[in-house]
Amino acid sequence: MNADDMRDASMLDLFRLEVETQAQVMSSGLLAIERSASPQDLEACMRAAHSIKGAARIVGIQAGVDVTHVMEDCFVSAQQGKIQLGPRRIDQLLHGVDLLQRIAQSAEDLPLWQACEGRKEIDSFLQGLQNSLLQADDRARETQTPPAATRNELLPAGEFQQDKTESADRMLRVTAAHLNQLVSLSGESLVESRWLPAFNESLLRLKRLQHGATQALETLYDSLRENGVAATQFAALQDSRQQLDACQKMLTERLAELESFERRNSSRAQRLYDQALASRMRPFADRVAGYDRMVRDLGRSLGKQVRLAISGETTQVDRDILEQMEAPLVHLLRNALDHGIETAPQRRAAGKDEEGEIRLSARHHAGLLQITVSDDGNGIDLEQLRTSIVARGLVDNTTSARLSDAELLHFLLLPGFSMRDTVTEISGRGVGLDVVHNMLKRMRGTIQIFSEHGRGMRFQLQLPLTLSLVRSLLVSIGGEPYAFPLAYVNRTMVLDKEQIEMLEGRQHFSFEERQIGLVAASQILQSGESTASDDGIALVVIGDMGQTYGLQVDRLLGEHMLVVQPLDTRLGKIKDVAAAALMEDGTPVLILDVEDMLHSVDKLIAHGQLDKIHEGGSLQQLKASKRVLVVDDSLTVRELERKLLSSRGYTVRIAVDGMDGWNALRSEAFDLVITDIDMPRMDGIELVTLIKSNLQLKAIPVMIVSYKDRPEDRQRGLEAGADYYLAKASFHDETLLQAVEDLIGEAHEA
Repeated sequence: MNADDMRDASMLDLFRLEVETQAQVMSSGLLAIERSASPQDLEACMRAAHSIKGAARIVGIQAGVDVTHVMEDCFVSAQQGKIQLGPRRIDQLLHGVDLLQRIAQSAEDLPLWQACEGRKEIDSFLQGLQNSLLQADDRARETQTPPAATRNELLPAGEFQQDKTESADRMLRVTAAHLNQLVSLSGESLVESRWLPAFNESLLRLKRLQHGATQALETLYDSLRENGVAATQFAALQDSRQQLDACQKMLTERLAELESFERRNSSRAQRLYDQALASRMRPFADRVAGYDRMVRDLGRSLGKQVRLAISGETTQVDRDILEQMEAPLVHLLRNALDHGIETAPQRRAAGKDEEGEIRLSARHHAGLLQITVSDDGNGIDLEQLRTSIVARGLVDNTTSARLSDAELLHFLLLPGFSMRDTVTEISGRGVGLDVVHNMLKRMRGTIQIFSEHGRGMRFQLQLPLTLSLVRSLLVSIGGEPYAFPLAYVNRTMVLDKEQIEMLEGRQHFSFEERQIGLVAASQILQSGESTASDDGIALVVIGDMGQTYGLQVDRLLGEHMLVVQPLDTRLGKIKDVAAAALMEDGTPVLILDVEDMLHSVDKLIAHGQLDKIHEGGSLQQLKASKRVLVVDDSLTVRELERKLLSSRGYTVRIAVDGMDGWNALRSEAFDLVITDIDMPRMDGIELVTLIKSNLQLKAIPVMIVSYKDRPEDRQRGLEAGADYYLAKASFHDETLLQAVEDLIGEAHEA
């Protein structure tokens, strides 16, 4: 550690960090040695003990020196073949690792700790390990010095390893508050960068107006020239034309510069946010360190042979998520040990290895963090679970018979639900998987359960990559925008008024063979009144199996990724609101607290205050915009076209080449296709030919946008069936948008 780092931490802080790091090395090494002894693992343990001993000498903690010295002797004896490190000695050495960690944690008050209980525990450990060495071989002594060749490979006693070179990856201490502020500011920068396209669009409108003024002036000029006017008037008119042409030229140039700046600024803001976000990330290994030891010790206490296999240790996880994941993961691991893994005789009878395996993995998948805990144990008997559900009065026999495997397993997440009739120290106390489920919901995560009787269980956790960003469904309620975190949204739908039923005086509708209560979101938020229209009722379905409601909103505005902005702490807890965010145009939006909203609905029902949704009025529904498929292998071109079309209200779908575009056309409906020519797998000419030769697709207009602007290229595209041919040089003009409107009209029909 270099001088820059040392100035940020006391020597005791450094000692604690050294012990924490090296203790994990020793724990992992000892568990590996217990499974299959290897010289490399033994050497790693010895080096770790020696590093702690050197650090303890520097800070003057003799207890740490004493403990690591006798552990070193044990490792040296094993290295020389004088002793075997079996389960009993591994237990002793792991106890030594725990003791070193307690010494480090008590470093500032070590004399007091030793006077109370520590010295007795240290002496007991030293005597026990020394006796173990003496019993194994009379030649082994606690003061025995290993051969010089072995010691020479280690650092000199009492010295830290000094890294004299400046390292770009050195660790610096930064407070969580500073990191959060950095992420917040970079998020605001990202949002601000997205305001430029709207400003650019306003300049494009100005350019169109100026173009119209130029045409009007040209008409006037031609008329006056034919009819004849005074020379001075004609000269003034000529001067006006020249000035207007100069303005048009300057505006065109500045628009091009602004678009270039907007792309650079947007890219820079995105990189800044990504880097700020990365500073909050830590490897998954930081949280799971020590889990293999926990599984080993708990398995031994249960009389079971179990190993933990961890994968994805380098997967980057948001610091806040990582810290909150400890309790759910520990619960799932203990659950797998107690409920899942069988005893050795039971596993032998089932034709399995005596040693059970629990697997813990982490990876990024589809923009989410996916953590999986699985075991090769006995799994769940689904029929027994079905019987247990009926016996507890949760459902009747008829309903239980219709439940799928996934629905059955979901009952394990209910509060107080347990398959155990007896209470143990580990489980069966009524504190079940609902704890895991609730903690995941607080982090906007989900859980899925899979089981195969006799083969094991798998718990799959899906979480956002960071709590700083939230994938949200934007809606309009009472004329104001609000955001539902997507993790809490079961479904969105538009309900016909005829589907509303009255049950016990309240409005319901049928959803997945259940009756779901209908609630106006505007009543919960006290944001005015929403009413249904002839187009139907826009709904957001929230809740779980025991409590599900359809919330009526004015409009569904689509999915957005929002940068979370915590509310000022001086405001306290605002009912039904979790946080705030800024939309791409800078408009503030409140992120709703779905759990709080469910409680609010329950209160309204309990007090008989739930309003009915009116069946008349003017609920505005979001009109579906026309859909355009953009097919181009250039990321830059695709993005330019997408932004230009989206700014006019068109819904844009992207395809990266002709084959991708052809697959999209066969699975989705589009009003227009815009395609390049030169692309891999299938070029644009082939794609146009396929479209125009297909009876179902040939009516779709096709526009070719290509760098190729020769007459023969245009002729080739038009002969293939293209309805329009445009050169990419026209991107910065209104030509593309005007051509789209000529082919399919505006994004929304009047």
